[in-house]
Amino acid sequence: MQLLNLFRAALSDFWSQIRRQSASDWWVEITTIHPSCNYYFGPFESAAAAQAASPGYVEDLEGEAAQGIAVSIKRCQPEVFTICSESS
Repeated sequence: MQLLNLFRAALSDFWSQIRRQSASDWWVEITTIHPSCNYYFGPFESAAAAQAASPGYVEDLEGEAAQGIAVSIKRCQPEVFTICSESS
């Protein structure tokens, strides 16, 4: 029984470490006015890496005729990568 408790504790520590690591990752958040959406791209190990990748994402959205594009680089842990309002 003690071995099982040690295993559970180790597994819990492992998942806690994964959650902390994920929360510290950098993401590119792109918002568009039309369609009204938030897009998340990542994760990246640094803000510089996220910034360097962002022009490609913007280019793809411009190719899809998105308008009012704004880019921000942030530390977060998005659960959903594309969020659009229902009126989009």
